Order: sequence, then structure tokens, then C-alpha cells
Amino acid sequence: MKKTDKNYASCLKILNEELVPAMGCTEPIAIAYCAAVAKNTLGDIPDRILVEASGNIIKNVKSVIVPNTDGLKGVPAATAAGVIAGDPDKKLEVISSATAEQISAIKEYIKNTKIDVELLSSEFIFDIMLTVFKGKSSAKVRIVNYHTNIVYIEKDGKVLKSTKSSCNADDGLTDRSFLSVELILDFANSVDIADIKELLDLQINYNMSISEEGIENNYGANIGSVLLKHNDNSLPLKARAMAAAGSDARMNGCDKPVVINSGSGNQGITASVPVIVYAREIKCGDEKMYRALVLSNLIAIHQKTRIGRLSAYCGAVNAGAAAGCGIAYLLDGSLEAISHTLVNALAIVSGIICDGAKASCAAKIAFAVEAGIFGYQMYCDGQQFYGGDGIVKKGAENTIISVGRLGHDGMRETDTEILNIMIDK
Repeated sequence: MKKTDKNYASCLKILNEELVPAMGCTEPIAIAYCAAVAKNTLGDIPDRILVEASGNIIKNVKSVIVPNTDGLKGVPAATAAGVIAGDPDKKLEVISSATAEQISAIKEYIKNTKIDVELLSSEFIFDIMLTVFKGKSSAKVRIVNYHTNIVYIEKDGKVLKSTKSSCNADDGLTDRSFLSVELILDFANSVDIADIKELLDLQINYNMSISEEGIENNYGANIGSVLLKHNDNSLPLKARAMAAAGSDARMNGCDKPVVINSGSGNQGITASVPVIVYAREIKCGDEKMYRALVLSNLIAIHQKTRIGRLSAYCGAVNAGAAAGCGIAYLLDGSLEAISHTLVNALAIVSGIICDGAKASCAAKIAFAVEAGIFGYQMYCDGQQFYGGDGIVKKGAENTIISVGRLGHDGMRETDTEILNIMIDK
């Protein structure tokens, strides 16, 4: 692919849109961001707040620790953090500069402020509408489709911003419909490293740092550490453990940032860390590692485009399969190896559900990465799953379409039932 090709520029735009830094699980951070913008619009600390959110938002905020809150979980914690310590200019790092005084004040604010949380009946899977009040004054902010996409701002009944949105989860982002595994491989092979080096260096530094933090310290169920303790210290095992450890830390209050993928820090960790671990172990050099990361990140994005940002389908599955493709690129590099790896991995673990952000995400990541690596190992031994085997279709693109249909359409009722189980309805 030449630099003058319009798809070259589009691939770069997609990577820059998707690989952005975030601190903490992105759904509570989106609420914190929304709250910070609402507080600034109001011009004062609110004395009452109404948070209305779609089911998928509530599901992903319920059980995860919000960083810089001293261990607090849930919508009120994320909201209070945004009001007290939020800097909206930092977007998904909105509460990264919280001081000790502000962290203490967050707890007091929750005790003394009425923060109502309601399920929002919405056509959008991703929807946050947050209204703040101070005396007779009020302000309202709405985020739709993805984490920083503010579509509506109102103060005291006066509309300050209103943007029409569709139910397309990528509304407002660069079109992704042209992506294919073959095109992504072409781009990965031909991209000028200078065009992606700064972006990927940030991903490498951030995501490896939080993974090392998860290995070295006590977070959640310590999936990464358990894997290393009870299994042989092989390269595939280390890749799985390091990815899981990054999620261990992130889901359980670590304030280190990550570079996300498809709106998810866990997916950003999963699509990158195993590839980095392999690249460093086999000493393939930085350029090969960068190209493998380009491939892995874009294949993860390509899969998620059909599913959407939030679903009952676990996004770690897509990212783990993409990591397997990145490893296949490092060890083989052919379109055949990468395509077979992807199909094999999706055939194995496409049944994993998303029941919100929490400690067990790390375990799901470990098994998604294992499936990605095993998918490549199957290819190396001339083994594969064939079109017609369950949801598997002939070829990578047709299988991606099948999985997209499953995650976007087929699991809608599952998503509702998961939420009902989680809230004991």
C-alpha cells in the first residue's frame, strides 16, 4: 500500500482515534467525564445529581473500582469523582490528577449529596445523560455511542450544544467498512514506522507498565500471578499472564493509564501485551514489533466494528484473537497463517459473555489470548476449523461477519438478562 492510497490515511486516522490513553475502566470514566463537563457547565458544585444510563453502562460500572477514589465502586463513585476531581480537558484521563484532598472529598460528597441512578430507556446501547442541580439552576450533558462523544449540553433550559446521532456505534468516526484482514496486512507491511511510532510507543510503555504492576502487586483475583505460579513458564503462558495482570490492576483501582482499543482498556491491553511479550522474547527487533502491533490493533478494531462498543459478547475474545494474529505475523507473516489463526481462535471462544467490568475480566483475557495462540499452533500443524462448523464460515471475513451478527444482534436478549441477573431483577 502506498502512502498516497486513501486507505493508508484512513488506517492512520482509525489508529489515532482508537488508541488513546485512559485511566481506569472506560465506562465509569465516561461517567466521570460527563459529570466534570456538567459541573463546569453549571459553574458550581451541584447539590443534587441525576444519572440516567443505558443498561450496558450500568453493567460495566457496577463492580469495577474507580481509580483515585480509595477503592469506591459504582455510578455514584464515578459521578462524584468527576464533579470533585475532574478535568474535562483530559477526557478519558479526567480524574488522573486527583489530589489526596480531593480523594477524601469524593467520599464526603457521596455521603452528603443525593445522586440518583436510573436505567435509561434509549435506542442507543451506549448512552449517558447526566443532570446536575444547584438551587434553581441546572445543567444537562449527554454522551452517546462512544466514551467522549458529547451530543447535548444544556444549562437552565437553554440548549448550548445539540448534535444529531444515529444508532451507528461509530457515528462521527472514520469509516471502517473498507477494512479487511488482507488490507490490514498490506498496511502493516507498508506503513512508514515514523507515522505510527509515537502512538505505539505510548501503547507499549503504558500497557506493559500496568501489566508489570499487576504481576508485582495484589490486585483482584491476581489471575496473572496464579497462572505463573501453577504453570510452566513458557512463552505462551507468559504472554497470557502478562495480559491478564494488566487487567487485574486496571479493574481493581490501579491509577496507571492504558492505551485503549475499541473504547476498552482491557481490549487495548489484550491486543498489545502478548504481541510485545513475544516480540521481545524472540528478539525480532522494534520494526517487526511495531508492524505486528499495527496488525493486531486493526484486526481487533475490524472485528469490533460489526459488534459495537458494548455487547453481551466479550470484547476480549476479539482482542485475544487479534493478539494471536499479531503473534502469527511475528512468527510467520503470511495472510494464510493470520487468517487461519483468526478463524480458529473465534471458533474456540466466541461463547464468552460480557457480564460487566470486574476482576474476572482478567481470566477471560487469559483464555482469549490462549485461544489466539492455539489458533496459530493449529495452523502450524495443518489443522483448522471449517466453514459450516457452527458459526464458522469459509474465510476470515465471512467468519467476522458471523461473529458480528452474533455479538450485535443475537445477544441482545442475553444482554438484558445478564443485567437483570446482576441487579437481582
